[in-house]
Amino acid sequence: MDGAAAKADEDGTATGAHGPFLRPTRLRFAPGKRLLQGLAALAVVGLASALLTTGDMATFAWGAAATMFGLAVLLDVMSARRMAGPEQLSAVRLAPSALALGVEGNVELTIRNAGQRGLRLSVFDHLPAALLPGGLPAEVTVPPGSQVRLSYRVRPVRRGPADFGEIEVLIDSTLGFWRCRRWLGEASRTRIYPNFAAVAHYASLATNHRLARVGVRKRRRRGEGSEFHQLRGYRDGDSLRQIDWKATTRHSKLISREYQEERDQRLVFMLDASRRMRAQDGELSHFDQALDSMMLLAHVALRQGDAVGAMAFGHEPGEHRFFAPIKGGTALERLTNAFYDLQPRPRTGDYLEAAKALVRKLPKRSLVVMLTNLRDEDEDELGLALRILRTKHLVVLASLRESALDGLQSRPVVDLDSALSVAAGHVYMAERERAFSRLVDRQVLALDVPPARLPIALVNKYMEVKRSGRL
Repeated sequence: MDGAAAKADEDGTATGAHGPFLRPTRLRFAPGKRLLQGLAALAVVGLASALLTTGDMATFAWGAAATMFGLAVLLDVMSARRMAGPEQLSAVRLAPSALALGVEGNVELTIRNAGQRGLRLSVFDHLPAALLPGGLPAEVTVPPGSQVRLSYRVRPVRRGPADFGEIEVLIDSTLGFWRCRRWLGEASRTRIYPNFAAVAHYASLATNHRLARVGVRKRRRRGEGSEFHQLRGYRDGDSLRQIDWKATTRHSKLISREYQEERDQRLVFMLDASRRMRAQDGELSHFDQALDSMMLLAHVALRQGDAVGAMAFGHEPGEHRFFAPIKGGTALERLTNAFYDLQPRPRTGDYLEAAKALVRKLPKRSLVVMLTNLRDEDEDELGLALRILRTKHLVVLASLRESALDGLQSRPVVDLDSALSVAAGHVYMAERERAFSRLVDRQVLALDVPPARLPIALVNKYMEVKRSGRL
């Protein structure tokens, strides 16, 4: 867990491992319920004494009671200050160093009371907005000279670095006249990554027949563009082109050549981080779903022996986040760390500028997979960008289609409004399909699928390209 002790400055600024942040005074007092009740009772008694009695005796009795009450309140606040002192009360947070988007995690707090009196505490952890808590605030009692552990659940709702503040506790004073507010512990940071459940599931599929269970179709290599792997006995279904006639003559039985996908090729993603990818399908944006799909295909390609890289565009004017293609055991982790904190911005991305930048950065022929959400008004600019990319690379255009559009077309027509909605959906989809048809005519490999189908569709398209030898 990343973290550092926060050091208090005189102006109330704390400095931690992740820079300065403002915080309130470390110790504050607020009136408790008993203090308000006592003040109300004194006011009532004093008013009654003034209205219903005469003489100095009643005034003296009321003054004595008020003095004793004030003394008790003063002693109680002094006792509370001692109980809440740094040498008496401390707290430590244990949070995961990394969390997955949408997957619940557990944060543990340890509250230690080194004093000689038990403490009744209300505990709240100042967690980042990217985490939704469950089980806060928590009410605990910490016996003297001991510690209490409590935990709460968090659900990440946004990727990127997430900074925790300090732990806030409310302490009831001994007589209950005061509630003392104190900030304990240290600032810390966790990282929220895309949910790689699909990647982990794919990694667990060790054999080809298990791959078919998730929809990935892996066929034997036939034709040009394949690498020779080994000789083996002929099997039903082998083509005549696979038969090695020299080996067949020597062994007096049919011998086939077995091929494997070519290795040492390059797969590079162009990830659209503009307003097009801010559309929501369920809890996740199109950008998050595209990022998950990118990581799954990157994992597959790395296992095939290919190098994987990526470039994001559209998040800032004229800026691109580029990760040069690499391969090896650490490639996926490095790719993940390079893009896990990227968020789509509410601005229009420039396809043409991004294509020119990628061609400059990537001189060697590669398979370029562009992840975006195609709009019919983008066709002309996107067509020019694809034409530039095709001068050096083989291009796959993968567009995420809103699931709501499919549902809109199948809605029953019961009145004029529903009829207009269904008709508009059909018109929009027809325009989208025509745009895709024109792009395919330009020799672009294209996918137009709902987000849920994108991961497996991408893997199958990659396998198809590898089998064809086009790269």
